[in-house]
Formats: sequence, structure tokens, C-alpha cells
Amino acid sequence: MELSPFAGSYLTDPAAVWRDLLNRPEEVHHADDLGMWLITRHEHVRQAFGDPESFGNALTLAPVYEMCPEALAVVMQLDVPATTAAADSPVHTRTRQALRATFANTAPRVSAQYGPIVRRRVDELVDGLVDRKGEVVDLIPEFAALLPLLVVVDILGVPDRDVARIRRWADGQIALIWGQPDPAEQVRLAQGLLEFWHYCQDLVARRVDGDLTGDDFISRALRYRDGDDSVLTPAEVASMAFNLLVAGHETTAGLLAHGLEQALSVPGRWRRMAEEPESVPAFLEESLRFGPAIDGWLRVTLRPVTIGGVTIPAGARCLLVIGAANRDPAMFAHPDNFDPDRRDAKDHLSFGYGPHFCIGAALARLEARIALVRLAETIPGLRLAPGHVSVYKPNVAFRAHRVLPAVINVSSVPRERYDDPPEAVPARAA
Repeated sequence: MELSPFAGSYLTDPAAVWRDLLNRPEEVHHADDLGMWLITRHEHVRQAFGDPESFGNALTLAPVYEMCPEALAVVMQLDVPATTAAADSPVHTRTRQALRATFANTAPRVSAQYGPIVRRRVDELVDGLVDRKGEVVDLIPEFAALLPLLVVVDILGVPDRDVARIRRWADGQIALIWGQPDPAEQVRLAQGLLEFWHYCQDLVARRVDGDLTGDDFISRALRYRDGDDSVLTPAEVASMAFNLLVAGHETTAGLLAHGLEQALSVPGRWRRMAEEPESVPAFLEESLRFGPAIDGWLRVTLRPVTIGGVTIPAGARCLLVIGAANRDPAMFAHPDNFDPDRRDAKDHLSFGYGPHFCIGAALARLEARIALVRLAETIPGLRLAPGHVSVYKPNVAFRAHRVLPAVINVSSVPRERYDDPPEAVPARAA
């Protein structure tokens, strides 16, 4: 079969593509154009995530398509050591232990350590939107993509003046690895990736040569290693910063964008966020299930694996299709309906599963919860711009909105105009 993630319905309704695959009698598919096996059932995706002995993570960040020689020559200059994002055991075990010790990753730790940062940044951005009342604003660059990046640069101790170029580098990395840029663009993006890596090396070198008493992640990681390269090397600290500056904001940006779109699609939902903030965590879990920021993630088989009645040979690239697994009718009743009160929404696989479960999941949830509640309380009349249609960037893995235009209306709207009708409201495709 063929999968066309760079054209057609995939760019407007990827869920329809996954629905088609789930409805086929075959449980595992080979996408000839991508050269990958597609694993789509919830049971099988969970199995693959949880079996690092069979499904390796080391090549997760290898480009989906072959690079041109000029771009490859630039990429070969990258001496980024493997850490948690793209490593198997024992390197993954050692570096993840270091990351868990230095990066808050449980709900209580995240709330205590990063909560003040998140609230301050949310207040800054929401106040900025209030100042633009009456305007149509694209919520992607002005809020959904910007907030997580501002939070992660604060956590890493990176100055605000570098935010614009970090965003450019991060977007370039995702396009280079998971997109299909032409040769000239590949070279440009590869050069940006090299600049990004040198920047992260510089961040660490300045800490090594200076004061390590700070509360930022890089200082914490360097204190944790205590000069012992067997625990963690300075290059590995730079690699972690390199990965956190991308993963630490792109997935949360997707969660915010999808959450905003779903909340604003049915106005009663937006009002409910302000009036019942305790309902927001469940809403976010359903948003993660219904419209994951990452539709698929790469694994490579380390040995022949039989899954869904199909034997996949060793050395094969497999796309674990999270977007399909989250819509599997064998797992979720009425999977194509968005139900903010769904009881089993937390069984989604949007943060992965097993030893590589996303270490930033608690932070992403905290950011999204604080952001949506504050925005709903402050701008109760926020509405999607008329005629908005979801369109996503062409990408195999990341489901990122191109735009999310909204009208900034700070006035409250009469309750009766925006109550959900008594019958269930079918959700539009994400």
C-alpha cells in the first residue's frame, strides 16, 4: 500500500486515513513509498513500545527519506551523542536516570518546580492577547507554539533573545527528519541543525567554565555528573538540551493547538473550562487521544517479530501509528466522537508507553491545563475565525496545525447562545 502524508486528505483529515487502515482485514501494513511497516492497532502499538528488545529506538531520529549528498555531508559533522531520545539500553537507561534526577517529571515535582514559570509565561501571553481585542489572531505562533518554548527556555536557562532562532532550528529539524524537503532546502535545514548543535554545546561550555549553582536544567545536570563522565558527559548534557528544546515544546504546542480547536469548536466547552476548571484534565486526555501531537513514531526491529499475524524481518523500519491506535474501536467506544467526559481517554498512547514513555508528559499536561483555564477565564468570548478549516503541515510524525485563527473577544457571551444542545454533539475531524 501507499501512504501519502505530504498531500491530499492526510493534510486535512489524517484520522480518515487511519480509519481506513483500521477497517482493513490486515492488521499490519507495509507502506511501500515510505519503506516502513505501519503498526496501527492499539494492542500492537502498545506491545511495540513496551518491547525494547525487539523494537529498537536508536534510529528514531534518522530521516524518513534519503538525504541528498550535500545535506548528508553537513549532517555527518554532527557529533551528537545518543541519549534518551534516540538510544537503546544501556545508554538509554543511564541517561534517562540522569534526566529523571535533574528534570522534574512527576506531577508534584513539576507543579512545585515549574508551575511558577508556567503561570508567569501564561499571564504574559494572555495579557498580550487581551491587548489585541477585536483582532483576528493566529493562535499558533502567538500562543500555542510560543508558550511551551518560553517555558522550556526558562527551564534550561536560555535567554529570551534566542527564542526566535531556537524555534526556527526546531522547526527545521522536524522538517528535515520527518518531512520531504527538496535538496536545496535539505542543505539549508542541515546547516541550521549544525548551528543548533553548536549553540547547545556553547550553552554547556559556558556553564562548565562559570557558575554551576543555578537552578536551570543544564546546571543541575552538570552538578549531577559531578565531573564523572561515566555518569554523564558534558556532550550528553548538550545532547539532552538539544532534544529538550525540540521535544520540550513541539508536542505541548500540538496539545495546546488541538485542545484550543476542540474547545472552541463547541462554544459550551469553552465556557465550561472557565466555570468548571476541574473538568479540564479529562478534556485534555480526550484531546490527546483524539488529536495527538505526534501521529506516529519510528522503531527498527532488532530481530524478526511476529505481530498481528505478520512477521516483520529484522532491521525493518516500523511506524507506530499513535493516531490510529488512539482511534482503535477495539479499545475505545465510538472512537471518532470527541467526548470530554470519556472515562478511558487516559488509555491513549500519545506519550508512548514503556521505558521510553515521554518524560515531559506531566509538564505538558500542567502547561495545557493552566493555559486553557486562564485563557477561558480571561477571554470568555474567544471564538475561532469564521471559515476555519484544519490544515496540517506535511509531516510523517508531527500533526502540527498550519494556522488557528481566532477572534479576540474579551466580552462574555450570553449563556443561552452557547449551551450545547441536549443531544450529543458530533465532533468534527481533527
